[in-house]
Amino acid sequence: MYRAAAMIVREYGPWPGVAQVHGVSHDGARVWIATGDALRALDPASGAEVRRLRVPARAGTAFDGTYLYQIADERIQKVDPRTGAVVATLPTPGSGCSGMAWAEGSLWVGQYRNRRIHQIDPADGKLVRTLECPRFVTGVCWVGDELWHGTMEQDHSALCRIDPASAVVLEQLDLPPGTPVSGLESDGNGTFFCGGAASGRLRAVRRRARRDRPRADRSPTP
Repeated sequence: MYRAAAMIVREYGPWPGVAQVHGVSHDGARVWIATGDALRALDPASGAEVRRLRVPARAGTAFDGTYLYQIADERIQKVDPRTGAVVATLPTPGSGCSGMAWAEGSLWVGQYRNRRIHQIDPADGKLVRTLECPRFVTGVCWVGDELWHGTMEQDHSALCRIDPASAVVLEQLDLPPGTPVSGLESDGNGTFFCGGAASGRLRAVRRRARRDRPRADRSPTP
């Protein structure tokens, strides 16, 4: 397993009226954050809020290229980002769901304390498969063919890349002690956006270029 310190390159917030940052997503231009009573779109260059949708938003967020998906208690809401209308509702794959991502035509939903990531059908919410993870699961995201999730336990938080078949941890980026990570998303260009939970902040983390990672550390370790 390759392990390194996470490189925090920018911190956004806090914003007026935002006490929590839960889920995080990216629509190709803007970063969306779930803040309890609303989904807010941010300009990643300035950190300014540019949109706000009044929907319950207390956990993971995902974007499929057209619609946003937002966990709200025991359901997943499919939201039209142009109008804020909820156009469909799906059941969550269990209680305590945390992060969420879109990839391969599916929703990938994390369960924090159960240490699981579920792949579900976005048409009806049916379970496709479940990954049993070795660590707690907060945010979930895909970067190309790489599956990442946030983990947070007591004073330690990290970003973990796992094998999509076995959930073995392949790579881990450790955040500074006391730095929470809730939602997780990538812009596809080497930057992760990490929700800061009760800090009310969003952090941008850069990943070192692949050529800079020690070759000997690339083998998977349980």
